[in-house]
Amino acid sequence: MEKPVEDPQHDGRGVLYPASLPSFHRLPPPDAVAHLVRWFWIPEWDLAPGRSSRQHVISFPASNLVVEPGFVALAGPTTRASHRDLAGRGWAVGALLRPAAVRLVTDAPGAVRDDYLRLDLPDLHAPVVAAMISDQPREDRRDRAVAAFAGWLAARGPSLASTDEAALLANAMTDLIDSDPEVVRVEQVAEHLGVSVRTVQRLAVQYVGLSPAAMIRRRRLQEAVELLRRAPDTDLSTVAADLGYADQAHLAGDFRSVLGFTPSAYRSQHRERSTDS
Repeated sequence: MEKPVEDPQHDGRGVLYPASLPSFHRLPPPDAVAHLVRWFWIPEWDLAPGRSSRQHVISFPASNLVVEPGFVALAGPTTRASHRDLAGRGWAVGALLRPAAVRLVTDAPGAVRDDYLRLDLPDLHAPVVAAMISDQPREDRRDRAVAAFAGWLAARGPSLASTDEAALLANAMTDLIDSDPEVVRVEQVAEHLGVSVRTVQRLAVQYVGLSPAAMIRRRRLQEAVELLRRAPDTDLSTVAADLGYADQAHLAGDFRSVLGFTPSAYRSQHRERSTDS
């Protein structure tokens, strides 16, 4: 299965309150590492003294490798929404890893679930930091940082031709779950890939760190958030039906278990934040 063509800069999924974002860019990976990275993301902020900005995220079901000014970290797959408080001046350069890249940084992605683990990777940290603190214009700095990050991955990771079949199948599984709204059950994933349900479950555990059912739920929640943001007056029962939920109660249950609030509460909060921005 081919990787779907996407425009990361215009994919707003994952961010709960875009109006409160600092400067934020998603950049496509170079072809040489497209089997390892879905996209690179770069936030930059410069807040007045005493001010802070809380960023709420419902992450994609994947791991992220992140370079910050002082360290490199692996953000493992998450089971719930998360947030980070920004203050002062700063930046980060992250790579949303595809399953084929996860083994470069951990043999057990499930072990870093909901964790932010610092890694000793000076050969990645140094060139990315050098790019981000250079005197070049912002766009050039971002491009150079992505090139340095991609170069590290290309040197450390396997080429597409040498990537093992299981890793590529895990990539295909993730692409399918994320891109096909008709896929709402693990059995459908197995059927599309021509493998058993047990194989799908094994791939998800070994290369993602979440169950395939959790991955499907995450996509549907991200889509629900997008729908509520783009069309806030849409009836919640219609949103639930459009996303394949049995009823509105099931949608609300997923919201509460992952986000900690109901769809109605999210809609209200989004309106308030958009008005205040």
